[in-house]
Amino acid sequence: MKLRPEEITSILRERIEKFDVETDLAEVGAVLQVGDGIARVHGLENCLALEMLELEHGVVGLAFNLEEDNVGAALFGEWDKVKEGEPVRRTGKVASVPVGEALLGRVVDPLGNPLDGQGPIEATETRPVEWKAPGVVQRQPVKEPLQTGIKAIDSMTNVGRGQRELIIGDRSTGKTAIAIDTILNQHDQDVKCFYVAIGQKASTVAQVVERLRDAGAMEYTTVVVAGAAEAAPIKWMAPFAGCAMAEYFLYKGEHALVIYDDLTKQADAYRQLSLLLRRPPGREAFPGDVFYLHSRLLERACKLSDELGGGSLTALPIIETQAGDISAYIPTNVISITDGQIFLQADLFFSGVRPAVNVGTSVSRVGSSAQTKAMKKVAGRLRLDLAQYRELEAFAQFGSELDQATQSALNRGEKMVATLNQPQYQPWPMEEQAVALWAGVNGYLDDIPTEDIPRFQEEVREHLRAEESIYKSIRETGDLAEDVEETLKSEVEKFKQRFQPSSDEQGDR
Repeated sequence: MKLRPEEITSILRERIEKFDVETDLAEVGAVLQVGDGIARVHGLENCLALEMLELEHGVVGLAFNLEEDNVGAALFGEWDKVKEGEPVRRTGKVASVPVGEALLGRVVDPLGNPLDGQGPIEATETRPVEWKAPGVVQRQPVKEPLQTGIKAIDSMTNVGRGQRELIIGDRSTGKTAIAIDTILNQHDQDVKCFYVAIGQKASTVAQVVERLRDAGAMEYTTVVVAGAAEAAPIKWMAPFAGCAMAEYFLYKGEHALVIYDDLTKQADAYRQLSLLLRRPPGREAFPGDVFYLHSRLLERACKLSDELGGGSLTALPIIETQAGDISAYIPTNVISITDGQIFLQADLFFSGVRPAVNVGTSVSRVGSSAQTKAMKKVAGRLRLDLAQYRELEAFAQFGSELDQATQSALNRGEKMVATLNQPQYQPWPMEEQAVALWAGVNGYLDDIPTEDIPRFQEEVREHLRAEESIYKSIRETGDLAEDVEETLKSEVEKFKQRFQPSSDEQGDR
């Protein structure tokens, strides 16, 4: 058999063309420059968006910008130890955090590392930080109340399981207090709570943790902390990490609550991150996709359909305003994403109304569909009465002679404001709230001096605890039945006859 040279040549050419050596060259790059928690990396041609990268000194990177000749990466860990020229390796994995029961009762950073000195976290599962929100078919309407324990909120801007209700207001107007009260009120509600602290001082977070621990609430709570001293990437990641940890319970068919305190600081961190990576700035120097940043986070809160287990994830994002301006860029963005907002007004706060909820601007778009029947009955006219009271209050400052109807409306409004006032860290059960509001709406407080209203409500509450049947019926049925209402009426009237206003007590002395 004779071999022809052209055949050998063609075979060799074919073999050479198909010859492919598996090399690792495209999987390892080098740091071009580093600073402010950002690194530019050269040589990762096959890198994917949001892929985890390994750097020296145990630092983790996240591929943020994929450019023609380099990759812009956000760094987590001791990024200030990273030097130019050091190697960077691809991992082929997306950013994930540990999840599960082991995280309950712990204080962790957004990567899932413990910060409470209680040893390592024995989590067996992880979840991606970014996760596609369930579609419309996979959800069901929000119809189950998530009790906050705060009369002003549960009656007028109630929150349902699976809802996204924004808490918005100037700094130091009690936004975090509402969030902490809501966590404290979940002690017997079978709701796992996640408190994400973004850009806060370590001392402030320590106080919150101590308060939760003292009340026994840390048993069902995880605190995720990205402190004020941290670089921008970790603050950007914190809410997504907290959401992923809470989603573990959502997809198990359980109920979870996640509080983002606050998303203004996350938006600022994202702006810093984007500008350092040379993404073009838009309005107020925020990048154009800052709306998408918050929408893809908050869309993950939902009530799943019964076929998928019926779990729920409720989100309470917090936004800080400047001088009460809710029409600024970030506040309007988040208002348009959420299902309502609780607006806390500085003027009300400083005048002694706590919580300082502005009835006119606050709203819950889920409304009474996520309220118990008892609360619906007593709170139906409350919002209207209070809004009318605020209008008349402003008008009454200018008028000396007021007709009887206006005086009655002002008096009733004043008594209801006093009823809704509530000290911090003292959530009320739903049945006790319903009875307190029932007494106010039905005029039992009209002739009691305003300064005595808190004492009257506390004492009538204690009195009715002895008459357990009323509270028990409302708690078990969620309704205020006619026979129960009759019993309640006679009990409140009986108590009122022996109640002594403080002015009478001083006169007796």
